[in-house]
Formats: sequence, structure tokens, C-alpha cells
Amino acid sequence: MEVKIGVQHAPREIVLESGLSVDEVERAVSEALAGKTQLLSLEDEKGRKVLIPTDRLAYVEIGAPTVRKVGFGTL
Repeated sequence: MEVKIGVQHAPREIVLESGLSVDEVERAVSEALAGKTQLLSLEDEKGRKVLIPTDRLAYVEIGAPTVRKVGFGTL
């Protein structure tokens, strides 16, 4: 699923493909904003970690889970 993270005072948003579920991403963001951790930590599908200080978070947009299509279908 695609996760977009806006960071204060940064001209571009961070976009990553995560293997986590919507609930897992939402839980991680909620815990970070509640002050349980000082960093929002998410891992993408390639194993790279993204760490963002919680006091710099502007927004987090959680996309719908992506389903991989197989074959030559037309829309």
C-alpha cells in the first residue's frame, strides 16, 4: 500500500510502498502522535526504514491496499 508523509519545512512529501496493513500503519502513526515514541518508523517493501521526528509530521496519507494484476486485461 502507498503511504505519503508530509514533513514540515520540506518541499516534497515522502512516498513509500509498505507491506503493512492499514491498521498497522495507523497504529504506528497514532502511537507516534500520542508521544509514545519520538520517531515515526515505517519500513518499505524493499526493507528500507524511514524515520521521521513526530514533531515534524504535517500529515500522513494512507492509500488503499494495492492488488497486483496478472495477465493482459483491459479496463
